[in-house]
Amino acid sequence: MLARIQSLYLLIAGLLAVASMFVPFWSFSTDELVFFADFGAVQAAGLFQVTASYAAGIFSPLTAIVSIAAIFLFKNRALQGKLIVLAVLLFMADLLSGLTAAHFLNQYFQGMYPEMLHKPEAGMFMMLPEPVLFWMALKGIKKDDKIVNAYKRL
Repeated sequence: MLARIQSLYLLIAGLLAVASMFVPFWSFSTDELVFFADFGAVQAAGLFQVTASYAAGIFSPLTAIVSIAAIFLFKNRALQGKLIVLAVLLFMADLLSGLTAAHFLNQYFQGMYPEMLHKPEAGMFMMLPEPVLFWMALKGIKKDDKIVNAYKRL
């Protein structure tokens, strides 16, 4: 189970998903420095920002749970592959909801502070290697499948 390289890829992707929940996703510099992270909703910014913020807070742990769960399904490679595809979809939803929340928070702050600066933070960059790790895990599963099928022919 842990001797397979795709287990390492899935473990790292799961750890990155968990770590991205606790690190700021985006920052805004107004009169003071404001950080946006999962569940970091600003109620006055509007319903879309609040909803997207909570959605990002839900998709991050789901991505981690699915990634870690896929490690233990090493005997069922087809289901493991489907879970990895689900993890990629959850990652995309997490990234999209985080960017949406940051956009609406930006709109809110632009109305109040026209000379505001904003930039991505470590939370966003921690998420970016996840799809590459999922893809590499899928390649490892396909390689294992090929080895098993070749062994069955003998």
